[in-house]
Amino acid sequence: MDGVNLRRDGHVAEIVLDRPEALNALSTAMARRLAAVCAEAAADAAVRAVVLSAEGEKAFCVGADLKERNAMSDDEIMAQRPVFRAAFGGVLNLPQPVIAAVHGFALGGGCEFALSADLIVADETAVFGLPEVSVGLVPGGGGTQLALRRLGPGKAADLVFTGRRLGVEEALEYGLADRKVPAGTAREEALALAGVIAQNSPVAVRAAKRALRLGGGVSLDAGLHLEENAWRTAAFSPDRREGIAAFNEKRKPRWPS
Repeated sequence: MDGVNLRRDGHVAEIVLDRPEALNALSTAMARRLAAVCAEAAADAAVRAVVLSAEGEKAFCVGADLKERNAMSDDEIMAQRPVFRAAFGGVLNLPQPVIAAVHGFALGGGCEFALSADLIVADETAVFGLPEVSVGLVPGGGGTQLALRRLGPGKAADLVFTGRRLGVEEALEYGLADRKVPAGTAREEALALAGVIAQNSPVAVRAAKRALRLGGGVSLDAGLHLEENAWRTAAFSPDRREGIAAFNEKRKPRWPS
């Protein structure tokens, strides 16, 4: 449906970019659908982890649909802007941990979708890049700010100013990928990782994600305050009582939340 599907398996949701004939290029309709799917997953208390994957063999996502954009007036491009921001923001602001399963090309907006995730699992075919300056644009899906925070200023500048592409080995070296897996296994490995995360306390995991996300760029004191709030959220929840009881009774926890 409009190039994006939502699948669920237990406590794991999978958001699938499904426009392989266009290398999963992001159209306006696809962006609207992605924002809606993210809102649905975010509101589902049963979802404890999210995987962002893509159909097709060649690409995770090659960014905005430039064929569609080529036919647009300036006013139409401006009208498209909030739709795109909602799509990228939908992924970035998911309260559950998000794992990007990257294969093939992850360029422009595709790279930004990966950067919006908490963890990036990339297979041996993965190629990352932010080539926007080569077509007269600036990364607009969070690329400059997310690369800065993930990679540091020098590596972010290298990636953005040159528009060059990084294979999986260099992406690992840069910190743009977290795990390298054999070709064709990124989705499988990401789903397995999401399954591990989903076994943990959903209250604690969401609170930890908030602390990690909000802690970037703040002072140590401010960061420790964020951590304290996250700790209190978990410590005074039914999950903490169940988790400790399960540990002492040598059984798997049955999370009440």
